[in-house]
Amino acid sequence: MTSMLQIALDAMGGDSAPVPEVEGALMAARDLGVKVLLAGRPERLQVALQEAGWTTEPIEILPASEVVAMDETATRAVRTKRDSSLRVGLEALKQGRAVGFVSAGNTGAVVAAATLWLGTIPGIARPALATVLPTLNGRGTLLLDIGANADCKPAMLDQFAVMGATYAERILGVARPQVGLLSIGEESVKGNELTRETHALLRQHAAHRPFDFVGNVEGKDVYAGVVDVIVCDGFTGNVVLKVSEGLATTLLTLLQQAFGSAAGARDALSGLQQVRARFDYAEYGGAPLLGIRQPVIIGHGRSTPQAICNAIRVARDAHLRHLNHQIAADPAVVAMLQTPHRNGATASIPSLA
Repeated sequence: MTSMLQIALDAMGGDSAPVPEVEGALMAARDLGVKVLLAGRPERLQVALQEAGWTTEPIEILPASEVVAMDETATRAVRTKRDSSLRVGLEALKQGRAVGFVSAGNTGAVVAAATLWLGTIPGIARPALATVLPTLNGRGTLLLDIGANADCKPAMLDQFAVMGATYAERILGVARPQVGLLSIGEESVKGNELTRETHALLRQHAAHRPFDFVGNVEGKDVYAGVVDVIVCDGFTGNVVLKVSEGLATTLLTLLQQAFGSAAGARDALSGLQQVRARFDYAEYGGAPLLGIRQPVIIGHGRSTPQAICNAIRVARDAHLRHLNHQIAADPAVVAMLQTPHRNGATASIPSLA
């Protein structure tokens, strides 16, 4: 009989931890067929589990005495808090006790810790956070980076394009994905120095890549579904994501204020609520950190129990679909091991075990 998959969860990471984490872990244990390893302060987790009605669900506590706060700098947190819930959860993944790791905590700290303690896939210099945005054609567009790297260099975005295309093909089922570079105009001369140099680099490598680089795309194209993957730096991607979340909520609120409880507005409000749900981070759960050697999923700081449960599902599916090995085996990624990258994008991890 196959043993139950185990997912490690940073139970102290989110804004309201550990209650949403514990409740989400229980939901996952009941519905997803996984065992959840809760990393955190045992006394607080025991109380939260009892209040959530824990009985026989497969849950285990991994004691951790420290917590990485949302406002801590990533480097300080990683270097000084050796017994944090973040460190303990990642260690469970590294040692093979878990097949995936989830955190709704400090994004910078999670990225830094995962990169340092787990390492990147051979050929990949820096990991990138990715998410699928809803589009008019219903297929969705994968956007990366959405916050792992605020400052990027052209070679990094080139690698993001490869990882994003691999994810779209192997996980989302898109045959020969079309990749676009987010800029302020379609012409190759438009944009800042980063986008212009990245455009030239992607064009240079286009003939040897298993995807089609279509050139620049603009903000208006993000939700139109004109490409399967959109590449940008983490600062820009995070702004796009947060604006999208806020816009859906604002439109719904404005319509409610305009129509009140008028019967004729109910259908319109119901329809907009459905649209808003497509932007709801709780439904997506979390963003995979592409480029790390093992599945790491980062959730929203305000993650609800449903969001935590869905993030655990994403981690489980990443393991079952061999996401990290699929990226490592991509011919373009393998080629990066033999190809020097300019601007500091140099891989240093020797193997993917």
